[in-house]
Amino acid sequence: MSRPGILAGLRVVDLSMGWAGPLAARHLADMGADVIKVEGCVRFDWWRGWEATLGWIDSHGAEKNPAFNMVNRNKRDLTLDLSTAVGSDLLKRLVAISDVVVENYSAGVLPKLGLDYPVLSEINPALVMISMPAFGTDGPWSSYRAYGSTVEQASGLPHLSGESDYPPTMVHVALGDSVGGLNGAAGLLTALYARQRTGEGQHLDLSQSECLFPLGVQGILTQSVTGEPPPRFGNRSPRYAPHGVYRCVGEDEWIAIAVQSEDEWQAFSAFSGIDGFGDAADRLGRADDLDAAVASFTEGQVAEVLMLELQAVGVRAGYLASGLELATDPHLAARGFWKLMERDHVGVLPHPAAPYRVGEEPFDIDRPAPTLGEHSRELLGDLLGLSEAEMDGLEREGIIGTKPRLP
Repeated sequence: MSRPGILAGLRVVDLSMGWAGPLAARHLADMGADVIKVEGCVRFDWWRGWEATLGWIDSHGAEKNPAFNMVNRNKRDLTLDLSTAVGSDLLKRLVAISDVVVENYSAGVLPKLGLDYPVLSEINPALVMISMPAFGTDGPWSSYRAYGSTVEQASGLPHLSGESDYPPTMVHVALGDSVGGLNGAAGLLTALYARQRTGEGQHLDLSQSECLFPLGVQGILTQSVTGEPPPRFGNRSPRYAPHGVYRCVGEDEWIAIAVQSEDEWQAFSAFSGIDGFGDAADRLGRADDLDAAVASFTEGQVAEVLMLELQAVGVRAGYLASGLELATDPHLAARGFWKLMERDHVGVLPHPAAPYRVGEEPFDIDRPAPTLGEHSRELLGDLLGLSEAEMDGLEREGIIGTKPRLP
């Protein structure tokens, strides 16, 4: 099937870069919106590449980053130099005929360019715009630049992760981006629903760091009540044992086991042959010895087989799939989760389908991520009515283009 028509007719101007903003916009694109990614030939999306060199440009390096290609599928690409009056004016003309603007610059960038919400909403009063900097658009930290890693640190989440004798441990190198992107998409859909009822646009102010707070709410509540942060348990539980991740046969094969009742413990003990441990209090008090016994048992087992055997006797267990295993997972294959898409300069790559669907089939992917400026002439001509001669002039002036340029 093709992309669904849930958001058909909706036009989105995506000014964002990296992961969080482009992911929010991609959810709208996956649901059928026409998402126009706007970037510059000098100030292009930094997920195309961190540092441009002439060799990188000549070898089409800007088109080869898998992360960029994943979060920008189903979009069209327009290059504009927004630091110029002409580029700024063209963007305003595009916003005037659009429904949504997505941006994740640090808070002061668009006001300096004269392209912030007060300006754009004068042009288009029904506009729904989301700004999603790391720390929101106001407050003492609003102008700070950040990435997903610093956003996670600011949320306090690492204080809850890691082993008891470890320093605070990050969950993911850029968890703030992915969670922020999901919250951004949800916020936009809510605002669009409100506009449908009222006819009024609005400006959404999203703080990526605040999006992570629900993941660490137990730490916030514990410290507010007791005055002390909760201890770090790593993979262990303060209530259940065994509760951890254990090595199996293979170079990097693991299984997670979580025994949460005495009946489960009896079933696990009988299956594994591990005995000599009492009730939950005894097992928690001797957690090191218990984990060593479980690890000795699992190290000779095949993770996926052991998972099924333990589940069959009523024990909670799951093997830890690697990226390669996920790519060939029969369950994901049965759901049509992976979509193969060919793209210039990289060939055929798998794309994850949207995790939600309407009906039995997953949403399709109509187009791979666009190359830089791939649709500039199409968009400027069809939507803004520019002539070929006008577009030739824009290209000569460097306002549009199809290749990165060094500053």
